[in-house]
Amino acid sequence: MMTEDRSAPKFENLLYAIGVIGALVVGLTLWAWGQPLICTCGYVKLWEGFIWSSGNSQHIADWYSLSHVVHGMLIILLGRSPIHRLPYPVLLGVAITTGMAWEIVEHTEWVLGQFREVTIYQGYIGDSVLNAVMDYVWMWVGFFLARALAPSAVIAVILVMEITSAVLGRDCLTFTTIQVVYPLQAIDNYQQAINPRAVAE
Repeated sequence: MMTEDRSAPKFENLLYAIGVIGALVVGLTLWAWGQPLICTCGYVKLWEGFIWSSGNSQHIADWYSLSHVVHGMLIILLGRSPIHRLPYPVLLGVAITTGMAWEIVEHTEWVLGQFREVTIYQGYIGDSVLNAVMDYVWMWVGFFLARALAPSAVIAVILVMEITSAVLGRDCLTFTTIQVVYPLQAIDNYQQAINPRAVAE
């Protein structure tokens, strides 16, 4: 007679707790490094839809939030591919590790310098603590959403978000990755087609 393995749920619950603590670690680390708690404009917006705005990457959500949702979805999609088939606790660990690591590493001087070399990110000073923590939360939204969907649906949602963000927001995870690793003038020209002076803050 087989006995129920009670250790697996307990281990998953521990990982969930660590995941929550991860948000606190991200927030406290960036605050200690001097990042503002909220936008220096003095108020909090639910959505900042203009990538050239000084409030971009400072509020609760913006076009880059979709990139973090995609990040979470990719963990499930790749982790459950026929090649890997990783167990769920491992995927939880990957989500915690990569989610925390990116938000912290992104704010090191070297990475900030790499971003600033790309035209669209010139003058980028990093996220507010609120935005960075919410980016981490958006990653989890993508992670749990992908867990509930079939792989084909996950792929469809990722494509829709990437295309929507690229068309309406002029940037997406694909563009960001390309421009930081190997900048293309065609993408740069496309992103600068919107004149920031033409849109009021």
